[in-house]
Amino acid sequence: MATQVRQQDGVTVIEPNGRIVGLAVSELRKTISEQIEATDTPRILINFADVTQVDSGGLGTLMEARAMTNQKQGRIGVIHVGENIRNLLVMSRIVNQFEHFENEDAAISELSA
Repeated sequence: MATQVRQQDGVTVIEPNGRIVGLAVSELRKTISEQIEATDTPRILINFADVTQVDSGGLGTLMEARAMTNQKQGRIGVIHVGENIRNLLVMSRIVNQFEHFENEDAAISELSA
């Protein structure tokens, strides 16, 4: 799995690619943690457009990211969550733990405010 990270208007956009399973979970956890730790008040946006699968470890990583962000009074949002991943988030009852946005422009505008 390759993960792109970029900054836009004070928001860190994290774009994982492929399947967030097995070793990819550890890679994503490390990437997200580094970004959260790098700032006093993290503003994180995770773009799921190119993610095809997430396992329970991936869900755990997302919850850890949310907890770390909340501890620093930051915000974390998601965009382009496909139907399969959305269903998994709903079934695991964590769907409401993240801010959901229609597109990247709306997310950047809201998270950077």
